[in-house]
Amino acid sequence: MGEGRREVEVPMRLYKTVTVFSTLIAVVAVVVGFLFLDAATLSISLVGSGIRGLATAVGVSASAQMWTTLFAVGGIGWIAAGAAIYILGSRFTSPRMRKSQATVEGDTDNGR
Repeated sequence: MGEGRREVEVPMRLYKTVTVFSTLIAVVAVVVGFLFLDAATLSISLVGSGIRGLATAVGVSASAQMWTTLFAVGGIGWIAAGAAIYILGSRFTSPRMRKSQATVEGDTDNGR
């Protein structure tokens, strides 16, 4: 791996957009992951019952142990995906973020 900065410098507007949406997507992915883990551990789960019902409606059948395994792996996968999205989103910076305190003292827009 090459040496150098890991950050990607982008304009402030794009930085704000990436930060907001990557955080939002990461939080949703983690919540979905925990819903899947809940479905794996409880026999009475709204998410688990819904997915099993849909599978039965289209003709897919599996044992209870198989459903538990699928939900657990899916839950861990969603949580890992949320973490990866958050990590990638945190790599972005803006040139305004790099200003030293000495150059900011005369700045009147306070980074907005």
